[in-house]
Amino acid sequence: MKKQTAGRMNLGEFAPQFAALNDDVLFGEVWAREGHLSLKLRSMITIATLMGKGCVDSSFRSHLEMGKNHGISKDEMAELITHVGFYAGWPNAWAAFRMAKEVYEGAKEEEGHGGFFGIGEENVAFAPYFTGKSYLKPITKSPVAIANVTFEPGCRNNWHIHNAKKGGGQCLICVEGEGWYQEWGKTPQELKPGDIVMIPAGVKHYHGAKRDCWFSHLAFEFPGEDTSTTWCEEVDDQTYPR
Repeated sequence: MKKQTAGRMNLGEFAPQFAALNDDVLFGEVWAREGHLSLKLRSMITIATLMGKGCVDSSFRSHLEMGKNHGISKDEMAELITHVGFYAGWPNAWAAFRMAKEVYEGAKEEEGHGGFFGIGEENVAFAPYFTGKSYLKPITKSPVAIANVTFEPGCRNNWHIHNAKKGGGQCLICVEGEGWYQEWGKTPQELKPGDIVMIPAGVKHYHGAKRDCWFSHLAFEFPGEDTSTTWCEEVDDQTYPR
């Protein structure tokens, strides 16, 4: 969840207290509550509530776009609006569909992801080592090559090991969405923007996106001697966190 600044941008001088409540409490605390509802489900609830109240204005469009970024597919959005239409009224459904069509029509599912650095190209070269689609955006070149890696919802790489005779290892800096990191034999670690993961050489691990959310991180390997990567087995659905 990106830090919300809409309140201060639009009402900061006129209503600073309301702006602070919007940005810091509603989005900074309520939307960020862990262990309760996923961002995708929170978006679906919010869209249904606004539609029920007939609030299909610019704020509704913002929540449609936010929901899309949180992993609500076009088919899921259409089903959501259809279902709510029976309870909220047919005119509200038509108004919601017109706006949702603009948000989803002609847009690729991966557009709008990748955070500040952009999504890049589909990571075809490493596709055999991933479950689901991933995307790669190179940021720097040697001697320290940094890339922005983006995972579609549920995508993760195989268990793997970064080898080095001396030095080596990898660093992940999370920049967008929510994901998972796990080392062999340890508990999965939840990842959010701003989190940093230091992975020593020789440690078997994987990382990827939560099942209902896109996820991006910067990745770079530390210099070392005789470095290589050993790719291991897939992370199956039974193992991957829910």
